[in-house]
Amino acid sequence: MEDMGMTSTETASQALSTSGTSGLVDWGFAKATGRLLVQAGPRVGPGEAAELVGSLRSAARRSRGPVAETARMHAPEGASPVLVVDRPGWIDANVDSLRSMLEPVITGMLAKRKNPLAGSPMVVSVGGKVTGAEVGALTAFLSSKILGQYDLAPDGTPRLLLVAPNVLHTETELGVDPEDFRLWVCLHEETHRVQFTAVPWLRQHVIDTARALTLDLAPDPEELGNQMLRIARNLPDALRSGGNGLADIFATPEQRAQIARVTAIMALLEGHADVVMDDVGPAVVPSVEHIRAKFQQRRHNVTGLDKILRRLLGLEAKMRQYRDGAVFVRAVTDRVGTDGFNAVWTSPETLPLPDEIENPQAWVRRVHG
Repeated sequence: MEDMGMTSTETASQALSTSGTSGLVDWGFAKATGRLLVQAGPRVGPGEAAELVGSLRSAARRSRGPVAETARMHAPEGASPVLVVDRPGWIDANVDSLRSMLEPVITGMLAKRKNPLAGSPMVVSVGGKVTGAEVGALTAFLSSKILGQYDLAPDGTPRLLLVAPNVLHTETELGVDPEDFRLWVCLHEETHRVQFTAVPWLRQHVIDTARALTLDLAPDPEELGNQMLRIARNLPDALRSGGNGLADIFATPEQRAQIARVTAIMALLEGHADVVMDDVGPAVVPSVEHIRAKFQQRRHNVTGLDKILRRLLGLEAKMRQYRDGAVFVRAVTDRVGTDGFNAVWTSPETLPLPDEIENPQAWVRRVHG
């Protein structure tokens, strides 16, 4: 019951102070919603499940040597454990990481508002449930799409996640050799692990950049009217093939320039992982050409509501990151070799700019003269 001796803003502030800014997003409800909505994975018995987990852990171990040799980058011993999870486990891990990523952003949003927490504790609580449900629904959708992920865990221990039911579902759907496919997936994800552990500054740089962009993109209540007009005007762009999803709706031209800089970093990371995976593949994955052909076909065969959601969420843009980033990595490596390419990891200033992703020689000129 509300204390009549307090203003509604003071009471709401006190309610939030007991759980930090997370009062604006009910993270526990997000996990519960995600677990409720998540699609069931393939049906397997205990023995088959144990074999799958063991096989993925083995594939992760076997990928380390070839990736380090090919990329000429070495992770510190014992860095970043490998965790094999199911879909609910992936949801829990990503909600925790999202909370760590966004709490400072929410704090920054509240600091910019004159009356940030106006409303009763009930209003704050209901709002947190609504936002938590949205987060849960989003993670439930994504949890069936992800094969593996390097979890940056902003305030925790970064680790490599492998989503066992999704790997099993995909290898069965594609009709590829299971052992080869599992190792092929691990080659890509191991490259991400090496990127973030062999380059000491990279993880925090990506976290800080993402937080700054999220804070800048956060909706301002005073601008909601203009944003609704922008949604109506830009929705066709968000749904078109080749668009950036919701970013095309909400972002101003200045914000799109920021998004382009972040996208350039992501293109580098994804493209580098794809190149290393493909360069290692023929030596250790006998059926790599068959797997790659099947996987590329699967990427292009998405239809219906799933296709619309992928476009809105920017997942199609992520597919472009693999392609554009790989072209950049190969062009630079052809020009200056692997060691010359690895100059990209020297500092944030040596990361490629948006126009350099499309013009690799411009990066070579800027960094190598």
